[in-house]
Amino acid sequence: MNTVRMDGTDVAPSKIVCVGRNYVEHIEELKRKMPDQPVIFVKQNSSISKEVRFDPQDEIHYEGEISFLIRSGKIAGVGFGLDLTKRELQQVLQQNGLPWERAKSFDGSAVFSDFVSFDGVLTELELELSINGELKQQGSYELMLNKPEFLLKEIAGFMTLQDSDLVMTGTPKGVGPIRKGDKISGRILQGGKVLVEAEWVVR
Repeated sequence: MNTVRMDGTDVAPSKIVCVGRNYVEHIEELKRKMPDQPVIFVKQNSSISKEVRFDPQDEIHYEGEISFLIRSGKIAGVGFGLDLTKRELQQVLQQNGLPWERAKSFDGSAVFSDFVSFDGVLTELELELSINGELKQQGSYELMLNKPEFLLKEIAGFMTLQDSDLVMTGTPKGVGPIRKGDKISGRILQGGKVLVEAEWVVR
């Protein structure tokens, strides 16, 4: 089983529950329809990777996300997540009314910072993603269409969140393709103070 680190200890999520179309400006930049309920999909454990890899056969986009580690059905930790997406393939699948897994849940499509314990104020959470030192994405609790508290209840209505499972809460505007050698920096802030950050070089 692939692992992430929570407070310095390796843990193995059984799955990653992801939320799509949760920021209005991101929906608009991809010219998608505004959903009337949360768009939820799952990445399996084999999606987890500690590296970001370039694929010359597919255009892979970065999507930075505020991510949570769950214990006893509640938020226990927070970290920065990269939801890597095969964008052109996703568009083809969507146009044909087909599931997203081939574009969203491939091996190596979920990359995370460390997770740190969190029992603070959710409304103060923000994310930032930079590529080669240039800020590309900023998002926050306030900009989410569906807030984390609601999402946990929605997910629990049809799926069990086991201890150490992860929830990715969607990406703000500013997504784009990765290139080999790119330096990706992501961080989570609370009230302007950095809680956790990480950096990857695309291989």
